[in-house]
Amino acid sequence: MSLACALWAANADWAQRTLAHPFVRGLGDGSLPVDSFRRYVAQDAYFLEAFARAYAACLAQSTERADLQAFAGLIAGVMEELKLHAAYAERWQVDLTSVTPAPATQAYTGFLVELAGLGRIGLTAAAMTPCMRLYAFLGQELARGPVAATYAEWVRTYAAAEFEALAATLEGLVDWHATDSPAVRNAYRRAMELEYGFFDASL
Repeated sequence: MSLACALWAANADWAQRTLAHPFVRGLGDGSLPVDSFRRYVAQDAYFLEAFARAYAACLAQSTERADLQAFAGLIAGVMEELKLHAAYAERWQVDLTSVTPAPATQAYTGFLVELAGLGRIGLTAAAMTPCMRLYAFLGQELARGPVAATYAEWVRTYAAAEFEALAATLEGLVDWHATDSPAVRNAYRRAMELEYGFFDASL
């Protein structure tokens, strides 16, 4: 089993807990209040900008052409997500120009920025992978059942093969650069906890 797969398997409890969260279930069945989704969109746009900067730090630290290409592609993927958030913002009148990060958002972005500043690509990639793999998992799981029209675009985006490919790219970088260590395992699990907290704070 690859390191990325082992890390995901070791955190299956958090994945299932997040899938069962009322926010996530509400995305699938349409019961999530629009005001909750508005809060989420604003906070997630703020988060994604920090996520892109963490990718950029990894790109700057890269010495191999394959890594440069991989991180450049991952940054492009974040920019596509931000376009989706801009469309949400226009549809539901969300101001993305002056977002005040909530404590859960500050905790998550601070965690990623701090790790990225250490200059260890493998550790940073391990901390970033849960966001990608978890969202792919949530999208694919929700897409297995009936999906209400209200948030169907969200589900389709994260269930799509294109997003799965991005998650797999990042997992490949973990396998290439990270070692199975307490630091890597702790960073991965901490990110899974922060993901749950992010959804929880948006309700």
